[in-house]
Amino acid sequence: MTAQKSDDRQVLAGNSRYLPIAEHGLIGDLRTAALVASNGTIDWYCCPRFDSPSVFASILDADRGGSFELATDVQARTKQFYFPDTNVLITRFFSDDGVAEVQDFMPIVDDSREADRHRLIRRVVCVRGSLPFRVRVAPRFNYGMEAHTVRLEHGQAIFESRSLTLALTASVPIECDELDAWSDLKLQEGESAVFALDWIGIDVAPRSCPVLEAEELLTATVSFWRRWLSSSRYRGRWREMVHRSALTLKLLTYAPTGAIVAAPTTSLPEQIGGERNWDYRYVWIRDAAFCVYGLLRLGFTEEAEAFMNFLCEHVGLCGGVASESLQLMYGIDGRSELPERELEHLEGHQYSAPVRVGNSAVKQLQLDIYGELIDSIYLYDKWGQPISSDQWDGVSSLVNWVCDHWDQPDEGMWETRGGRKNFLHSRLMCWVAIERAMRMANHRGLPADLPRWRQARDTIYRQIMQRGWSPSRRAFVQYLDGDVLDAAVLMMPLVKFVSPTDPKWLRTLEALAEDLVSDSLVYRYDPEASPDGLRGEEGTFSICSFWYVEALTRAGHLDEARLAFEKMLTYANHVGLYAEEIGRDGEQRGNFPLALTHLALISAAFNLDRALG
Repeated sequence: MTAQKSDDRQVLAGNSRYLPIAEHGLIGDLRTAALVASNGTIDWYCCPRFDSPSVFASILDADRGGSFELATDVQARTKQFYFPDTNVLITRFFSDDGVAEVQDFMPIVDDSREADRHRLIRRVVCVRGSLPFRVRVAPRFNYGMEAHTVRLEHGQAIFESRSLTLALTASVPIECDELDAWSDLKLQEGESAVFALDWIGIDVAPRSCPVLEAEELLTATVSFWRRWLSSSRYRGRWREMVHRSALTLKLLTYAPTGAIVAAPTTSLPEQIGGERNWDYRYVWIRDAAFCVYGLLRLGFTEEAEAFMNFLCEHVGLCGGVASESLQLMYGIDGRSELPERELEHLEGHQYSAPVRVGNSAVKQLQLDIYGELIDSIYLYDKWGQPISSDQWDGVSSLVNWVCDHWDQPDEGMWETRGGRKNFLHSRLMCWVAIERAMRMANHRGLPADLPRWRQARDTIYRQIMQRGWSPSRRAFVQYLDGDVLDAAVLMMPLVKFVSPTDPKWLRTLEALAEDLVSDSLVYRYDPEASPDGLRGEEGTFSICSFWYVEALTRAGHLDEARLAFEKMLTYANHVGLYAEEIGRDGEQRGNFPLALTHLALISAAFNLDRALG
């Protein structure tokens, strides 16, 4: 794999209060993550977990959010890339006087599920000439709402708030003012400096981080990521992008429980100045199940097993859940309550308020999650390990629940807040839930009420074919008896509900291309034709764009599919990451990076490469 490099970027002090969302790379340690801007500033970081309150959140409020700034006061250009085959991020500074780089990473030595180990390391190395650096560590605890103190103790800066204590260790002298720690340094060629930020808990004491130790941890972390990635079975045309997506999905896993978060951020706007700002730092059953599919496809079975354990330990899959329905999302520790609130003191990214934490969509009914979940269990049983008898009991309970409840309106997979409807996609995935369970039962001779399941499955199929098809639009539509198009129907051939060359499906593909596709980019739906209860516009939805590629591939339109796929690759940021949406100006929009987008990229690349031969 070759290093992915950005275009040159001018870095001038104070040139903008907010860098675009895409001007970031991601680092993490399978417990939490941080966004590192292309100018060297860490402007998003929650400690010690993905869903903890932020310590640095200047991406959401440049004044009150807090940041870890590492910059040069001289005019410089930057390039940012990942150390090949790893999640170690390197930001290089180029000036007339010298060249230096910042190596950002969170140490990972093994796959331990122990949750208290956490450290962020920034290693600055001057590789040519000399370059001055200005470092300021300005934490703002609990989204900037919690006061803190800072003191120097044995050469360390100790930041202490009511709920969290952090220790900053450096190989160069550091000073403190009332709230922050800072250091000014000038490195000559061959010199380096290390800054390490540690979470200090009840059983976790402050630690030093000399230069040699930082080098050893860097080597160990590089080895961890390369060892993990070496298990990939993908050898296709787009190996670099597929492997970057796989590494990103791995970064979004929470090792202590096996959970997979939808994204590591909250409230990055789908539209600048709009209100479509949500907290994605939780486990969506749908998103996590899709990610399991993507990782299994590449040969990563341990992550699928860890997610199965999460379902058993925290969602009750192995205990039988016939008496109650699944929630569509859970906390990374399995908690079911995720109360939503607005942080009115934060102005939002590029003034896009509100900033929300928690997510009230947790209470929505989204019937499609049963299909995505059981499909991932089916694939795990097929490609990973045979599921246990307790897990089969849980699956059977879920399918029985689906048989009783599939025929009702819900909020749908897009989590609209405009009222429940009989969404076609929800019906489709209920069909998938029953059909995949029947496959498992037949293949392994597992006990099941097959006559009942078969009747429900066939009834759903006939309802979709009769009421989900619009004669006036000559297409499958968003909800039964309607005439609004929705990109979610792109899943129909992908889950093998309809033949990818069925005349009805080909006409649907043509209708979607006419109404929702813009130069390979795909909108989810038209909010004017189908009000979703929210103000403002949204961009094209990147997962739908990759679904479109896959639907074209399966329909045999390989030239069109390949061109659309190659165009989508141009919308990735400089280190190969995607947010949720792409705006009219081609900029990334929404939470970043989004697991679903990277999963869809993997699936589209895998199937297109195989079809091209």
